[in-house]
Amino acid sequence: MADTKYPTLIPRFLRYVKINTRSDEKSETIPSSDRETKFLHQLVTEQKKIGLSDARYNDKNGYVTATIPGNVDAQVPVIGFLAHVDTADFNAEGVNPQIVENYDGHSVIKLDQAGEYTLDPQDFPALKNYAGQTLITTDGTTLLGSDDKSGVAEIFALAEYLLAHPEIKHGAIRIGFGPDEEIGTGADHFDVADFGADFAYTVDGGPLGELEYETFSAASLHVDIKGKNVHPSTAYHTMINAIQLGIDFQNRLPQDEVPEKTRDRAGFFHLLSFEGTPDHAELDYIIRDFERAGLEERKQKAQVIADKLNAELDTPRVTVTMHDQYYNMIDIMKDHMDVVRLAERAMQNLGITPDETPVRGGTDGSKLSFMGLPTPNLFAGGENMHGRFEFVSEQTMAKAVDVLVEIAKLNAEK
Repeated sequence: MADTKYPTLIPRFLRYVKINTRSDEKSETIPSSDRETKFLHQLVTEQKKIGLSDARYNDKNGYVTATIPGNVDAQVPVIGFLAHVDTADFNAEGVNPQIVENYDGHSVIKLDQAGEYTLDPQDFPALKNYAGQTLITTDGTTLLGSDDKSGVAEIFALAEYLLAHPEIKHGAIRIGFGPDEEIGTGADHFDVADFGADFAYTVDGGPLGELEYETFSAASLHVDIKGKNVHPSTAYHTMINAIQLGIDFQNRLPQDEVPEKTRDRAGFFHLLSFEGTPDHAELDYIIRDFERAGLEERKQKAQVIADKLNAELDTPRVTVTMHDQYYNMIDIMKDHMDVVRLAERAMQNLGITPDETPVRGGTDGSKLSFMGLPTPNLFAGGENMHGRFEFVSEQTMAKAVDVLVEIAKLNAEK
């Protein structure tokens, strides 16, 4: 698509996704990976290049911030637009985006040359929504990185457009790009006061129209199991296989309360990894529920299972460690629905129907809202995120920028 309105949007996006910025859950640094830090510093340079004089990198939290100066005399609220630069836990090295022009809405898209991986409307019915549009896909070997480099590129396009069109009236707009959203730690050190916005939006959602202000509440669960390993020939009534204990723990969780068997407002336990030997095993889960009380019940259920397993053993061998990650932002947003209404009006003015379905996930906005910065989430365009089947529509990305521009205009009319 030759977008004459935002000519750098797609080229910038294609350039960004080729840069590996995957975060590292096992790291204790901020940001969690040097590749993120390098990319964030690159963004500072690019912000200054387009004319944002106050662009800077914050060494304490890894955020890059800048201001699009306002051009109205009246005092209007300062908006923030935020996106994260890291990508999820999937191969992000050697991203090779493919362009599918004028997609017909029903054909199977071959990702790799051998055709082992495809985008098939039978598997991904949402493809039918993109007839006549230009899609950007993976080559089947990596993720794409639309989550959230679409948001990064869209916010850059907003800045360039407003700087080039001073006739569009808007207040001061703060923009920010941060690390480590995918590992749940990026917003932990965000400096709300330093950012200086009255409210904000993360540009980190999926398909056209998504407007999210209700999220899961979330916790992590780590299960550490110490076995007793001896030679199989003498194992009778002696060996305690840590792998088998891990299987027993998993099997005692509700078997239907997993992502692949739940939808709408139903929460889940999601086993992310299981590694072990007979001597030692570790399992990592995420726990999700829309209700805070439901999250606590799920955490308690995991603890009870561990306690019962330990009671059946010669000595306690199963240890669970849980940490809350974020909470449902509706607890805060219910008192700031004017921020949601502003985004609704912007979309409606552009002929876009807002989709306010509660998101079965979370964003940095979940934490930021509880830190005093009401921050719902706007669509950025990506579909099938976090894997090889990810794709994004160029037209949807352009419409995302349209929404950001419209929000800025409406805010100045307050």
